[in-house]
Amino acid sequence: MTDDRSTGAVPVTDGPTDEVRAATAEAPLTERLEAILLIIEEPHSLVSLAAAVGAPVPAVRQAIESLVDEYDGRGQGPRRGFELREVGGGWRLYVREDYDDLVADFVGGQAPARLSQAALETLAVIAYKQPVTRSQVASIRAVNVDSVVRTLVGRGLITELFQDSETGAINYGTTDLLLQNLGINSLDELPPISPLLDDGSEGFTERA
Repeated sequence: MTDDRSTGAVPVTDGPTDEVRAATAEAPLTERLEAILLIIEEPHSLVSLAAAVGAPVPAVRQAIESLVDEYDGRGQGPRRGFELREVGGGWRLYVREDYDDLVADFVGGQAPARLSQAALETLAVIAYKQPVTRSQVASIRAVNVDSVVRTLVGRGLITELFQDSETGAINYGTTDLLLQNLGINSLDELPPISPLLDDGSEGFTERA
């Protein structure tokens, strides 16, 4: 399985190879689904998940329902700190809302004081091109940016703005914290370097 920046996440639509299918055929379906759900960064449909684990859609639907009940504590075990949620016709693991502040504090406390060069470059692209998806950022930088985007979200410098209703891709933008760190009042005060980031997409307005 390789990284794909058409969606910005590890692809799951092509299904497992024969070797992978043979190696995991005996594993419980719920375990196979959990392995995929742990690494995807955008919601995926039942059809996409079924292709990823090599199982029929009805069986995947039933397994998903079982996992939802398990994580919500409707089985024999306690409720988990995360939940399996359906968003925009797809499924993805999310931190339970009760613990958003806890996780944000932890991530902020663990974050390094300085951003890497890759993070700075990615942050610049997002600042000038927002709203922008990970795939668009990756296209401009010509590298995979999954981990860098996670870092920037964890640092509170960018945030998820909205999810595309057709593709399911998440669009990102910068936060007020970035403005504070840069010492500016708005993105209009950014220097005019945006032509360097132009990937040929239409509707892009250069910032003064």
